[in-house]
Amino acid sequence: MVADAVGAPPSPPDRPCLLVLASTYPRWANDPEPGFVHQLCRRLAQRFTVVAVVPDAPGADSSGLFEGVQVIRYRYAPRRLQTLVNNGGITANLKLHRWKWLLLPGFVLGQWIAARRIVRHQRVDVIHAHWLVPQGLVARWLHRPYLVTSHGGDLFGLRGALLAALKRYVARYAAAMTVVSHAMQDEARRLRIQAPALSVVPMGVDLKGHFTPATLPRSTDELLFVGRLVAKKGLRFLLQAMPLIVAQRPSVRLTIVGFGPEEPALRRQADALGLAREVRFEGAVPQDRLPGLYRRAALFVAPFVSDSSGDQEGLPVALMEAIGCGCPVVVGKVQGLVDLLGEGADAICVDPTDASALANAVLDSLADPGQAQIRVAAIRTNAVEWVDWETVAKRYGDLLMRCLTAPTEDK
Repeated sequence: MVADAVGAPPSPPDRPCLLVLASTYPRWANDPEPGFVHQLCRRLAQRFTVVAVVPDAPGADSSGLFEGVQVIRYRYAPRRLQTLVNNGGITANLKLHRWKWLLLPGFVLGQWIAARRIVRHQRVDVIHAHWLVPQGLVARWLHRPYLVTSHGGDLFGLRGALLAALKRYVARYAAAMTVVSHAMQDEARRLRIQAPALSVVPMGVDLKGHFTPATLPRSTDELLFVGRLVAKKGLRFLLQAMPLIVAQRPSVRLTIVGFGPEEPALRRQADALGLAREVRFEGAVPQDRLPGLYRRAALFVAPFVSDSSGDQEGLPVALMEAIGCGCPVVVGKVQGLVDLLGEGADAICVDPTDASALANAVLDSLADPGQAQIRVAAIRTNAVEWVDWETVAKRYGDLLMRCLTAPTEDK
């Protein structure tokens, strides 16, 4: 294990230095992996000197300045084996490949060593740790004021007495904590996670300049799924419903955009159901292609579920992007989506494990595209006030500024 960090430039005296700890981070420009942490970082760079300490990966860019953010990529194993994070996320990778548990100690220790090097060689005023575990633990060990943000999987998943105790420990010593939905706030309280301040602040989407509605007519029969191919996304239930959908509307086609550990099983399932013609696996798609896909589709289907470990979505970015592009949606009924969907949630949320109910929801939306467009337009209006990056970045920036003066001694 090597903490392959380089020194970051000193922070100007009139601008506080923010150290960001994350696991999911773009490996290169236009990486298909989720980029929400970086999108927040580059907006916070208007108010802070931002240094992001993130794991290295095969093929990743070198450490350096990336869109105003000083990115430090640390090594935690021989480079070809640095596969704990990508292609499905840490939790999914650990479930599918038991040997990857061997990478976990180096992953955590490597981030701590790299971050400690930054703290020792320059002024760090505040830390933003994305995910309670393990980034929250690393932040706690650095003895600086920190904000910890839970994105969903770290709160709903990672069950067990020891992990629950670690989550409570991280939150207790934080200057503040955020979760991305009100349902997660309720879950944190149920787990007796007590931070000095607990706020609901989502991740953001650029709804004003990037994810905007279509100007051309939509497809009438293309279903779209975008996301990691992991259990909590529920894609297997959409495949189960596809024969029922096609039986009523033979022209329907499903485009699947994403990658992850469940892809081989999902391909086998599609073949077994005789859906070779109706289902197309696109694989990884660069971020700049996504708006065009959302604008073309007749319907975005996100059959979210709670998986066997209790893991579920917090506030899914792909769903926010689709709504931003004015794409009608049908989604799985999981906690947390009311914040985004508002009063119209009941009309488009369904139990995806019921194949008939999911098929009927899809067919009803396709049968009345005018009403589906009216519904998504109303949801988008609500979303602009809640998740547009301009609003979200200001809230995080203000919260981090308040954290600057928080005490770091034991509580």
